[in-house]
Amino acid sequence: MQKICLVEDEKSLSDMIRLNLEMDGYHVDVYDNGQNALDELSKISLYDLVILDVMLPQVSGLELCKELRKTSRVPILFLSAKGTTIDRITGLKLGANDYLPKPFDLEELLLRVQILLNFNEISHEDELIIGSKTINFNTYEIIDSITSEILILSKKEIELLKLFSEKIGVVVSRDEILDKLWGDQFPTSRTIDNYILSFRKTFEVDPKNPIYFHSIRGVGYKFTLSL
Repeated sequence: MQKICLVEDEKSLSDMIRLNLEMDGYHVDVYDNGQNALDELSKISLYDLVILDVMLPQVSGLELCKELRKTSRVPILFLSAKGTTIDRITGLKLGANDYLPKPFDLEELLLRVQILLNFNEISHEDELIIGSKTINFNTYEIIDSITSEILILSKKEIELLKLFSEKIGVVVSRDEILDKLWGDQFPTSRTIDNYILSFRKTFEVDPKNPIYFHSIRGVGYKFTLSL
């Protein structure tokens, strides 16, 4: 189920949007305050789509968009009563993907949501975003959106990350990894451990307390990007 974060302080409007999105099969979480959303920005960056009102209490939607774009490429749809060309350009320059002025037609909102989610799924099928880092499976590159640093990975590292990306939240056994990536070469399980340690140093904020790459004792490993 695709997950949408809605940041909207007008309760009647947010209730209406949430109800209709849920009727279309989406999971929706709502924030009614810009500061509350900012406090949980790392969590919000993991949603499939963020719908942002521009005018919010304490912290504006524009500021939230700006902060989100420092670490995440999650699609962002702005909603705003300010629908002038300048306002739309401002939102798009900050990194938003679309801008819908209020009042809007509900069917148009649902259509724009569907388009953004579909486009994101198609365009990023060869990429994986972990925190501030984007992995390109075609070029073997990791690009850090904060520092702009580029790291080149080995073919085996890319293959292992690709496998994890296809099994998010699922425990993958050592035997499965060895069979799919090494075949008849028979490396030791310690070889995989070394790759996991390397991934933690690269992607985890605190490698000793991983939130992405987990070791499951006696079984294998689990990669998570859960909210």
